[in-house]
Amino acid sequence: MGAGTDFLLVGLGGAAGSMARYGVALAATRWGSFPVGTLLVNIGGCAAIGVLGYLSLGGGVMRAETRLLLITGLLGGLTTFSTFGLDTFLLAREGRWGAAGCYVAVSVLVSLSAVWAGWTAARVLG
Repeated sequence: MGAGTDFLLVGLGGAAGSMARYGVALAATRWGSFPVGTLLVNIGGCAAIGVLGYLSLGGGVMRAETRLLLITGLLGGLTTFSTFGLDTFLLAREGRWGAAGCYVAVSVLVSLSAVWAGWTAARVLG
């Protein structure tokens, strides 16, 4: 398949994942202000990427096009936390515990710092 088809598969999967995320968020509003919807899609996405990651990388039974549609597209639209989980798991699986720990720490700390910096910049400039 060509690059155009690959982009289409990712886009279709991403649209479906984004709509699913929105649907879960709407359904979760009954639990109040705690971000249950985000928590659910992150946990569900991590479980799904564990299964799909194994089928794609460990079991070798998933075609590249299916991987693009389901992992990159659907789960990417649903939650990028699942990709973070898989990347961390793969580092740990390779025995690269220091790299896995560093990746987790840097991802969380730098990402939260980036949210703060963006918020602060928007407040100051706006």
